[in-house]
Amino acid sequence: MDAFYASVEQRDHPELRGRPVAVGGSRERGVVAAASYEARKFGVHSAMPSVTARRKCPELVFVPPRFDVYKAVSLQIRAIFAEHTPLIEPLSLDEAYLDVSENLQGIASATEIAQRIRASIKAETALTASAGISYNKFLAKLASDHRKPDGLFVITPRMGPAFVEALPVGKFHGVGPATSARMNRLGIHNGIDLRAHSMAFLQQHFGKAGAYYYWIARGVDERPVRPDRIRKSVGAENTFATDLVTLDAACAALLPIIEKVWRYCEGAGIRGRTVTLKVKYADFSQVTRSRTGLGPVANQAELDQVSLALLEPLFPPQRGIRLLGVILSSLDDGSEMAEAQLRLSV
Repeated sequence: MDAFYASVEQRDHPELRGRPVAVGGSRERGVVAAASYEARKFGVHSAMPSVTARRKCPELVFVPPRFDVYKAVSLQIRAIFAEHTPLIEPLSLDEAYLDVSENLQGIASATEIAQRIRASIKAETALTASAGISYNKFLAKLASDHRKPDGLFVITPRMGPAFVEALPVGKFHGVGPATSARMNRLGIHNGIDLRAHSMAFLQQHFGKAGAYYYWIARGVDERPVRPDRIRKSVGAENTFATDLVTLDAACAALLPIIEKVWRYCEGAGIRGRTVTLKVKYADFSQVTRSRTGLGPVANQAELDQVSLALLEPLFPPQRGIRLLGVILSSLDDGSEMAEAQLRLSV
């Protein structure tokens, strides 16, 4: 979907159409969750601090998020996908991979399927979507970004390797800013630079991800579309109206965040072993602290205990704290905990 949250707000509020819009944050605090294309022309983008966004675009209109509405629209879109294939791997509320090799309507052309899906989305939601069509997930993702907004692009098997050659590594899906900078320091700036290095070299410098980088530099990606993809982490965070400077205030602010994470885990029937605390300071510097247990976190009281234990050594802080977050990872469906309880009762 194109600038999904912002586009929904512009659809539902005509006075916002044609104006630079940021969803989330506020004039001074918080971060941008989504930016309209009018805002992006000024350099505003998601995850940008609100104060920076306001400096780049003084006319920016901040809108509070309505996640219940975005989820409802996302379900409408998912239903359109399901008319064509059951092989749908959601990445977020506004993005998914679809395998249409064998599709429910027997359409021979993936491009035609994409065109029909985009037309249905436009008709049913009044929103635009961009589609990428290719022979693997990596290239389909690149293609989906190539002609945004409201675009469609196809990367054929013949085009694939050459398309990757000229692409800056920072544009590769799965290569974040830190990895991109590390590659640049090694003289790797684009796909052809990446392809020049051996598997051993890439694994030496990038660990397990080295094999992935080796193959995508050649346009090869064997990952299937997985409708049952397991979520890797659950997290929540909050940016505060005023900076936190005392441990008592930080603990009080952290507890509702922990509760939100645990409520999701309870509803989804999942548990996790690794607890990560995220702290962002007034100068926007950030630290994380993690702890991994031998088994999954059993209850909210345990999650409280571990999270607060990670927080306490950070006090007194040299700078005020503007944001706190808690992430639970190393997830499973709770079966490990059930088995552990069974063994204990025996």
